[in-house]
Amino acid sequence: MKSNLLLLFVAALLASWGCTDKCRETRVFRQFTPQTFTAAQLRQSIAQEEARTLVNPGKIYYKDGYLFINEVKEGIHVIDNRNPENPKMVTFLRIPGNGDMAVRNNILYADSYMDLVALDISNPASIKPAGRAENVFRNGTFDGAWWSFDSTRNLVSDQRVDYVTQTVNTNCDNSQPSGNWWWGGVAFFADTRGLSNMSSAAPSQNSNGTGGSMARFTLYNNYLYTVGQNELVLFDIQNPTSPRKGSRVNLGWGIETIFPYKDKLFIGSTTGMHIYDASNPAKPTHLSTFQHAMACDPVVVENDIAYVTLRSGNFCTRASNQLDVVDVSNAAAPRLIKTYPMQNPHGLGIDAKTLFVCEGRHGLKSLDANSILNITELQRLTGMDAYDVIPLGNYDRGRLLLMIGKDGLYQFDYSNPRSLRQLSKIPVDRPW
Repeated sequence: MKSNLLLLFVAALLASWGCTDKCRETRVFRQFTPQTFTAAQLRQSIAQEEARTLVNPGKIYYKDGYLFINEVKEGIHVIDNRNPENPKMVTFLRIPGNGDMAVRNNILYADSYMDLVALDISNPASIKPAGRAENVFRNGTFDGAWWSFDSTRNLVSDQRVDYVTQTVNTNCDNSQPSGNWWWGGVAFFADTRGLSNMSSAAPSQNSNGTGGSMARFTLYNNYLYTVGQNELVLFDIQNPTSPRKGSRVNLGWGIETIFPYKDKLFIGSTTGMHIYDASNPAKPTHLSTFQHAMACDPVVVENDIAYVTLRSGNFCTRASNQLDVVDVSNAAAPRLIKTYPMQNPHGLGIDAKTLFVCEGRHGLKSLDANSILNITELQRLTGMDAYDVIPLGNYDRGRLLLMIGKDGLYQFDYSNPRSLRQLSKIPVDRPW
């Protein structure tokens, strides 16, 4: 009897502990506040300012020793990177609603909500407006917040995203994994985006910059190609300072990235990789679609082999985490060669059979892709949240790799891809 009473007492005590045992957890919530701007307000806001620190870096771009880093929805940092071991912040271009960029010769093209702007960067210390195409973009998204343009009233409707830090009591058994942002009870991973490499098939008299794998802007021939959520928009830039909007191509929903290779455009979406023939640059035509499960996917191509990363997280919750290797030698009939499991792959880059894959909060991988049937890991760097990379190849002291992540921009020498050597880091200075 005493034994039974003791067991009842212990059970009651454990139940009491289970009800009162709480943990303290700090979370970062995204708070959305509606905003409205007039087109005139936005156009008058573009200006060159003093250099500032990175806060919420997005896409990266490289041209002639200078590095351009998008500050999501705010503008572009201009950095003198002629010495990658000691990059110097030069200036900041305030461009409201900016998320993408591309550079040809001395003209930088950037989106500013509904407009495409052209800027003369001949002198990076004194950048001048060069031209503009008005009312060419209809809508978009930043950090999960949608914006749209009402051309009748000349108004942009957007949402300001604030990051609110909050410490709450939680059930210790139901604590969530670290490294995510939280809003409305739903986990979100950071979704800054990178850029796509410029095509070597562009006319020799033009000099294009280089970007990463997460681009929505790219250059080919006398055209700038831009992709939105469901369409491809062409701009004739034969007159560089007067970009002229060309045709729109409906691509279906969930479009994410664009990558040029030879005379083809590889367009990544949440449901597959679309291949377009750009042999007539003014009228790209659909060749094929390589379909996959719902996933976030950038793509890069080298030697008729496409490397596609698929990941879960954000709005791609049903996806698996993997690397698909696809034969695109016949662009009308892409063929899957092999799939490799990954942890949470984001952006990627390829140079001379060395593949770099950003694994989000799991870090950065270098891979040997000499045998596409046996791609092997060479090195993994952790302690960073890797999002996108640009392998630039030879520079005066080795081989230069740029990597952007939540905590800043890293630069590595990858002369030995088994042992990447960090050259420098430009850190972020976030208030959250």
